[in-house]
Amino acid sequence: MVGPKEHAEGAGPFTTRLTWRLVDGGTAVWESRQARKRGLLTVRAEGERESRSRRADSVSVARMRRLNAVAASAFTVGGTLFAVGAGLAQFGPGDVTSAWIYFAGGLFFNTGGYASLLQTVNTPRRDSEAGKLASHRWRWWSYEPARIDWLSTFLLFAGTLVFGINLLSSLLQGLSVHQVNRLIWAPDVVGCVLFLVSGHLALVEVCHGRPRLRAHELAWWIVAVNQLGSLLFMVSALAAFTRPATGALVNVDIANWGTLTGAVCFAVGGVLQFSERP
Repeated sequence: MVGPKEHAEGAGPFTTRLTWRLVDGGTAVWESRQARKRGLLTVRAEGERESRSRRADSVSVARMRRLNAVAASAFTVGGTLFAVGAGLAQFGPGDVTSAWIYFAGGLFFNTGGYASLLQTVNTPRRDSEAGKLASHRWRWWSYEPARIDWLSTFLLFAGTLVFGINLLSSLLQGLSVHQVNRLIWAPDVVGCVLFLVSGHLALVEVCHGRPRLRAHELAWWIVAVNQLGSLLFMVSALAAFTRPATGALVNVDIANWGTLTGAVCFAVGGVLQFSERP
């Protein structure tokens, strides 16, 4: 709850940045992504012109570094495998090899999504009176839909799980056109929608409100590149619909190239994420 000495910024019911007065007369600024990714809180003492950053405790910092490394590695490898799979589907020998490569990449996306959610669940919480971030016991799960970072990473993880249904179904042989659209295409579209909503919330979090250009911030580039990848995945999914009348995809070239370029975006986002750490 925002008190009389606090100023909240964000969008709708979500708070992404909070400024409040400390008991010693200074001010502190908490930003959700900066606290979650870098373990930092900005503090300005009374009478001082410049602010300084206070780092979270060593336990929280160690957790965040490990989880960030896992998530960044998983999305880099997963995106690379998806790009290889799409390349083989477009230029290679057949769909079976690509399906297995996609499935392997999907497992890495699952890992990256859950690591991102764990990073949110175990974010150090702010101590309003002391003006610092404090750790709490490790948790494997939480339910906090009022937090924009939790909702964004939860939808991201959910999207990777739905993609898993699509990728597992793609390994099945002898499916009818109706089964292909129901077991492969429909989960693909649902997963893309979840990715797009997650990416929009991440942009709102980074921009503290309406999405806009913030080219000087690494966090904005990571989120923007991933959102572009999600958009390209959606284009690919729409082009991969199988026409019942002919049994052919709407456009196989767009489907493959959309997957390839979208996967490259996620691989690039994973590489950039290595630098966004405590």
